[in-house]
Amino acid sequence: MQLQVARIGKPHGIRGEVTVQVLTDAPEDRFIPGTEFRVEPATVGTLTVDSARWNKDILLLGFEGVETRNQAEALRGARLFIETEELAEDDDEGWYEHELVGLEVRVGEAVVGKVTGLHTLPVQDLIVVEATDGKEILIPFVEEIVPEVNVGEKYILVTPPPGLFDINADDSGETPDDGDTGPGRTDAGKTEAGDNA
Repeated sequence: MQLQVARIGKPHGIRGEVTVQVLTDAPEDRFIPGTEFRVEPATVGTLTVDSARWNKDILLLGFEGVETRNQAEALRGARLFIETEELAEDDDEGWYEHELVGLEVRVGEAVVGKVTGLHTLPVQDLIVVEATDGKEILIPFVEEIVPEVNVGEKYILVTPPPGLFDINADDSGETPDDGDTGPGRTDAGKTEAGDNA
């Protein structure tokens, strides 16, 4: 199966390096020089890791053939995928970002938006939702607020406390820095550790 392991963020420096949002529990195994990734959007083609290093808690990657800041900027937002068969059949305790993106967000029977991303943070994860009015809403990914995730039927059920959709609306349209989030697998409140990704 195709597994998303990173999303490219902003350029770093002038030599083509990029920051990445790591969406795997095993970055030391996934971002080895010579590793080739399938990329979305597909127009980018494939990318092969040329260098990988950490700047504090941010992973910086260099890719073969990407040598300038402008080339790196053109990759911003691209998603990196690998082919893997390592996921156990009964490993259904958590979700990856690519499994959640595009799901309808429902409150009861009403559709209130769709999932556009997942921010994995040390304290708790946040589901990024584009509401039906176009606003971006950040919903804490905890069982009390997100009691059901149904990937098969393409929806999540939320039971937001009063005012959540108003309080968390981001009028600026900005999202956290692409390079500052942690591992991308979540089980509705904590990051799943292990060698699964």
